[in-house]
Amino acid sequence: MPAVVTIVISKKLEEIEKEVPQELWSFLPHTPDNKHLEIPKEAVDAHGMVKIGSGSGFIVDPSGIVLTNKHVVADANAEYICITSDGQRHKIEILARDPVNDVAIVKINPSAKLAAVKLGDSGKLELGEPVLAIGNALGLFNNTVSSGIVSGLSRAISAAPDPKAPVQEMRGLIQTDTAINPGNSGGPLINLKGQVIGINTA
Repeated sequence: MPAVVTIVISKKLEEIEKEVPQELWSFLPHTPDNKHLEIPKEAVDAHGMVKIGSGSGFIVDPSGIVLTNKHVVADANAEYICITSDGQRHKIEILARDPVNDVAIVKINPSAKLAAVKLGDSGKLELGEPVLAIGNALGLFNNTVSSGIVSGLSRAISAAPDPKAPVQEMRGLIQTDTAINPGNSGGPLINLKGQVIGINTA
């Protein structure tokens, strides 16, 4: 649990406004001058950034190497903050994105060594094996744990991270009946030895 992190995705209001389709603009609340979207004050931080989403990740090296999904950190115009289990906030440096397997490697710079998970071998999984998923469920509930079993192996699905994104074919997935909610993306799927054997994706 101490190795699981929350990843907060934020954007400048101007960037969000540029992405709103023209046909939807008139349906959204505006400022009195009708030039900008009206955003609740509590949704805007001290730097003028608006939280637009969140995901999960997990620390694999005490120096601050974190694994998550590629689709969690895919937006080049967004800013990403990693919140560790002790509430510390860290800026994220993206080291690599793997679009085929929906995996990203990111780095944070903590002041002290962090708790890290052990990686297991997903090739040794068996049908019916108990597993746990940990993550930031619905973007609201940090360190939520859900349990289930391995329901299938080497599955293929087509999925899109959001309605504007192209559909992506993903193969070699672990199917599980463990509850995976929005916000769980990037969090670990672990076996009963506490080893990570997958990354929650869809």
